[in-house]
Amino acid sequence: MTQNGNTRLQGKFITFEGPEGGGKSTHIRLLETFLRARGLDVTVTREPGGTPTGETIRALLQHDQAGESPVPRTEVLLFLASRAQHVDRLIRPALARGEWVLCDRFEVSTFAYQGYARGFDLDMLRRLNTFATGGLTPDLTLLLDVPPGVGGARLRDRHARNAAAGLDRFEREAKPFHEQVRRGFLDLARLAPDRIAVVNTDEETDRVAERIRETVTRCLLAGESPDGC
Repeated sequence: MTQNGNTRLQGKFITFEGPEGGGKSTHIRLLETFLRARGLDVTVTREPGGTPTGETIRALLQHDQAGESPVPRTEVLLFLASRAQHVDRLIRPALARGEWVLCDRFEVSTFAYQGYARGFDLDMLRRLNTFATGGLTPDLTLLLDVPPGVGGARLRDRHARNAAAGLDRFEREAKPFHEQVRRGFLDLARLAPDRIAVVNTDEETDRVAERIRETVTRCLLAGESPDGC
């Protein structure tokens, strides 16, 4: 159970992580449907974003809304500023109401993108993240893994179907960047197997969704500890 100091939060906090094109949006929607069918209240959110302040920061980070790209240090601080607002204004209140929160990206993305790919010190990022979140950690992280080539193909297909949307600043990064990001995600999962469950999404959507449901049921719905998830 996620905790804030000595205050136990009644809901569950599940984050979806992974390389670009891994299917996070699709599988968040499918899990939301599954949980609602079981009578649970669900809040779906994303990072950066989730609050008016966070969505404004998202436009700066991913779409250069200010007319310039943020430098790497600014990038880190903007992500964490969005997260601090997100946790205090949306995530903690939802958990306290007993809701299940499904979040598209959280702290593991910061460690993979800004740590492994941008080269910032992981210990420093962890300290900054703890400050931003007040110590809040997910009950379960689902790492939707996909090889960069497959993820890239999915992004191109999505862009072809909706050319007006375009690719964001991270999606436009070169292949070596995305390879570093994926390596970071997998390394981080190996370091925290009790909390990060790796799900291969290079399969049929229904099969991936089934594996996600099985993982969530085993780790959180069956009343078991997430150890070994």
